Amino acid sequence: MVPINQFIHSLPPGINFIGAAPWEITSNIISIINELIPLLDDGFTINDGIAVHTTAVIEPGVTLKAPVIIGAGCFIGAHAYLRGGVYLASGVSIGPGCEIKSSIVCHKSSAAHFNFIGDSIIGSNVNFEAGSVTANHYNERVAKNIFVSFNQAIIDTEITKFGSLIGDNCKIGANAVLSPGTLLAAGSIVKRLELVEQVKMAD
Repeated sequence: MVPINQFIHSLPPGINFIGAAPWEITSNIISIINELIPLLDDGFTINDGIAVHTTAVIEPGVTLKAPVIIGAGCFIGAHAYLRGGVYLASGVSIGPGCEIKSSIVCHKSSAAHFNFIGDSIIGSNVNFEAGSVTANHYNERVAKNIFVSFNQAIIDTEITKFGSLIGDNCKIGANAVLSPGTLLAAGSIVKRLELVEQVKMAD
């Protein structure tokens, strides 16, 4: 088991990660968000499975595909694309041209522009510089199951779509790539152009 609370201190309201692996959360994120939307307070405007806080700013050209929750004080830049179940906690900034898919992004984290965050859980105060991505699928492998490395053990997630679990206060440099199944402890720094591949498997 990978305890999410060892990576992320404060989770978005209504989400209980206790006893759940991060890839279980992302795999079921559509159902989770659909259950949460009716419980939101009056600060949200809700239309057809899309809940946007009244203090959030959404620029022209943004595509939102239900279900989506966009929290208080969020900023979504022009032509960003949110799909597959997305929960943005308060104060999150998503820059122009970013794609967020089946992911949870916690308080005051930001993606600069042209980032892809897929099937991932992102802690608070995390910063993605331009072009950095969380890869969520092994296109190049015959065996596509994703494995993670935790406490010197290799864990088979038994799924083929999972990105990253990124702890609070991490910094991801421009054009860095986090391979599927990446786990970053709180405060980690990934250099520009770096490839993070924590589990190397034979093709």
